[in-house]
Amino acid sequence: MSPRIAVVPGSFDPPTRGHLDVIRRAAGLFDQLHVLVVHNPGKEAMLPIAQRQALLEQSIQEEGIEGDVIVAAWSMGLLVDYATDVGAQVLVKGIRSQVDVAYETPMAIVNRDLAHVETVFLLPDPSHALVSSSLVRQVAALGGDVSPYVPGPVARFLDTGARGL
Repeated sequence: MSPRIAVVPGSFDPPTRGHLDVIRRAAGLFDQLHVLVVHNPGKEAMLPIAQRQALLEQSIQEEGIEGDVIVAAWSMGLLVDYATDVGAQVLVKGIRSQVDVAYETPMAIVNRDLAHVETVFLLPDPSHALVSSSLVRQVAALGGDVSPYVPGPVARFLDTGARGL
């Protein structure tokens, strides 16, 4: 039987506790999980991709997320190209609301049409369901405490003056 491989893509700018919740649960569902930091051309990033990747790696380790979890970055080409390259049959997307479903559904259909890659939607824990990276960026930029919303490595990084990025 071939291994069940999935990809959790996202901009992770910055990674939130909701992201880690989805990653933890997806890691338990698949033999190998690729957490893929992607460039979103529709958003201006607060953190460089390499920094987001490092914060995810530190957060996954500190949170004790078990399983074969690989953190990588992808900035050129289609997401399904990466999935195909690593043998993934599934994309895992965390969704918080109907707005996310409406946004993600057309992409899921196109990804299935392009590369026969299915998309699985996971709902976050209700305590994380209303927190987005955009909201965390706003709170951090205005000097607020983001520690309830982000994993420890992200909170420490933002608290050390990285808010001005």
